[in-house]
Amino acid sequence: MSRYFTLEEANKTLDIIRPLMDEIQSIRNNIIAQQPEAWPAIEKSAGNGGNPTLSKLVQDFDRLDKLLHRILDTGAQVKDINTGLLDFPALRNGHEVYLCWKYGEDQIAFWHEIDAGFAGRQPIESF
Repeated sequence: MSRYFTLEEANKTLDIIRPLMDEIQSIRNNIIAQQPEAWPAIEKSAGNGGNPTLSKLVQDFDRLDKLLHRILDTGAQVKDINTGLLDFPALRNGHEVYLCWKYGEDQIAFWHEIDAGFAGRQPIESF
């Protein structure tokens, strides 16, 4: 069974999640910046025992994994790390919906039906 958030609880949880998501986005940007170097390094290191660029990327991926699990432990659902999209399960008129937050937004300003996804976001005032 999912944990259900009230709007207030979800917004308070964002106080915990925001710094984690800041770091996730920083790591993501670093990984993308290293991408042109990474593929040749992967090809070369496959047979010779390693590469410093790849060692750093492995550390980045390990940290990313830990940060994502800390977010998941709050009960939030990570939908897209590229955009920093999160959903918080909530109840609206007795059925499950998602309170929706995207990295950079000050607070939760949207919600959507479970099957509607990001494209179906509605203003929180209609929640």
